[in-house]
Amino acid sequence: MGRYLRLVGYGALIGVAAALVAALFLALVHDAEHWLWSDSPAWYLVVFLPAVGACVVYAARRLLPGDGGHSPLQGLAGAPTPPSYAPGVALAALGTLCFGAVLGPEAPLIALGSAVGLTVTHFARPAERVRAVIANAGSFAAISSLFGGPFVGGVMMTEAGASGLGEALIPTLLPGFVAAAFGYVIFIGFGHWGGLHAPGLVEPGLPPYSGTHIYDLLIAIAVGIVAAAVVGSVRRLAGRITEVPVGLAALLLLGGLLVGVIAEVADLLGASSQDVLFSGQSSVPALVGSSTKIVVILLVAKALAYAVSLGCGFRGGPVFPAIFLGVAVATFPVTWFGTSTTLAVAVGAAAGMAASTRLLLTPILFASLLVGPAGVDTTPAAVLAAAFAWLTAEALEKRRASVEG
Repeated sequence: MGRYLRLVGYGALIGVAAALVAALFLALVHDAEHWLWSDSPAWYLVVFLPAVGACVVYAARRLLPGDGGHSPLQGLAGAPTPPSYAPGVALAALGTLCFGAVLGPEAPLIALGSAVGLTVTHFARPAERVRAVIANAGSFAAISSLFGGPFVGGVMMTEAGASGLGEALIPTLLPGFVAAAFGYVIFIGFGHWGGLHAPGLVEPGLPPYSGTHIYDLLIAIAVGIVAAAVVGSVRRLAGRITEVPVGLAALLLLGGLLVGVIAEVADLLGASSQDVLFSGQSSVPALVGSSTKIVVILLVAKALAYAVSLGCGFRGGPVFPAIFLGVAVATFPVTWFGTSTTLAVAVGAAAGMAASTRLLLTPILFASLLVGPAGVDTTPAAVLAAAFAWLTAEALEKRRASVEG
């Protein structure tokens, strides 16, 4: 027991260190975005900055160890990240996130947190199995900084790593939850210290949603099915892009240019290029208040730019662009039938996240926290949206495997 308590203590130490690394990384991404982009960037910036980012990613993948982290097409779960890989992961993620490629920060944060955990093990020198637990604890702490606390990040890491852990699941994950809790204190503060700036999770300005109506549940089911079909199409297109017979440098450069061209075309059609570029995390409020025309433009442009970013070699997370696509699908009932925007955010986020990650509990919890107190009653609809998105994604994957087989 004493040895295990020492392991939990390592979790607390790693939580603080990983949270500081995550805060530094997110602040660097935020400041670089503001330095590179203005509210209304010139067309040549929209077209060429993603290509410049592609060059940064190529340099990180070719000149530094670790290939810039794992491909976002592989999802979130992965092996522990050696500390020597951390510079390449960070640089590839900065080239992706700051220059407008359509991926999120969650996968790089998980990798950097894992590297922090393994750095601690270099001094503690635990057994090999314990090294994996400590690395996992660092990932818990880092991802909690992005998802507004230990709950969503912890459940995500639990679901993503649950297969194969068997009876060892809870003892293996406990240090990670402790790390996430202590790490998040760095963001919320304690005593008279206000802490670091924590990323906001709750979408601001959502109107209260009370009661649950049968047609809202039906809308949630439809959103789950359509969102899964859209995300599945994006992933299939991304897989085709990876098979294009050109070298990595050309694929990245052409992919960056194409992302910029897609964003600029959307801007010329009336949408904002900034809502097409990046992960989409900050564009959800503008999306749910848009007209049908703008939503269609953003849905198509975001899906294409997301597929290109996934397939051509950029490094980042696949979750937030999928959430954006899910919310875009859920916005159509808002403009057509006047359904609640709060409901649209909840069911769209749950459906998009479930379709992308193939997780179930995490999308439901994330959607509930995203709408906050104003959307407590959206939970049944979010559950249905996530469930049908998961079922549809599984069915499409089995059908694709059957056709290819």
